[in-house]
Amino acid sequence: MPATLREVRIAEAVRDLVHRTADFDPLELLHDLTEHTTALLPVAGAGVTVLDDLGQVEYATASDERCRQLEDDQIELGEGPCLDATRDGTAVPTAVLTGPAALRWPRFARRAQRAGITVVAALPLRTPALTAGALNLMSDQDAETLPDGFDLRIAQALADAAASCFGHRHDLHDQAVLIEQLTTALDSRLVIEQAKGVLSERLRISLDDAFHRLRAHARARRRKLTDLATDVAHGTVPDELSHS
Repeated sequence: MPATLREVRIAEAVRDLVHRTADFDPLELLHDLTEHTTALLPVAGAGVTVLDDLGQVEYATASDERCRQLEDDQIELGEGPCLDATRDGTAVPTAVLTGPAALRWPRFARRAQRAGITVVAALPLRTPALTAGALNLMSDQDAETLPDGFDLRIAQALADAAASCFGHRHDLHDQAVLIEQLTTALDSRLVIEQAKGVLSERLRISLDDAFHRLRAHARARRRKLTDLATDVAHGTVPDELSHS
């Protein structure tokens, strides 16, 4: 049976998420997860929420600013698919926000619809030790192009591949190692948000464009995204970023 192009890309995405160096950047891994998800599935955006060292759900990263804002909204409102998937450790299947989901998450559903999002789903980000967070999927398309059961299985496989890197070269049952890596991701998120703001203001570009420039520059020079973002946040902006 010949493989399709999509099947090859799925296999390559899993390989990319699993094969990381020992000193990998946890936040960059999570963003790669959202990037692969949006490239392979019929969704408009994807985001990741994780548990902090106090067991609270926190936004980690997202494929774009709209998705990032809706992740923050869920945490602010205390309701939404990513919170349910993180807290329960189970998948939240595809839910149309004008249907029963509007009763399940009424305030979040209203905000999502105002942002143009009509459908959501969430998959747990899990290790053998515990559920570390959730991968949130968002769609702005009609019912005929919504993620189906097979799409959600692909998304769960991608989330599992990413989660397998946490505790790299350690026992995956070591909860302390996992929490330390998630804390690193959350700390990195703050400096990357600062760097996006600096670039956005200086170059008069959108926050999404600012992040894409940071990512492209870091990859081209094989630098950790967090290290580059730290320099930019402190005012050291490479000249190349102005001409990307």
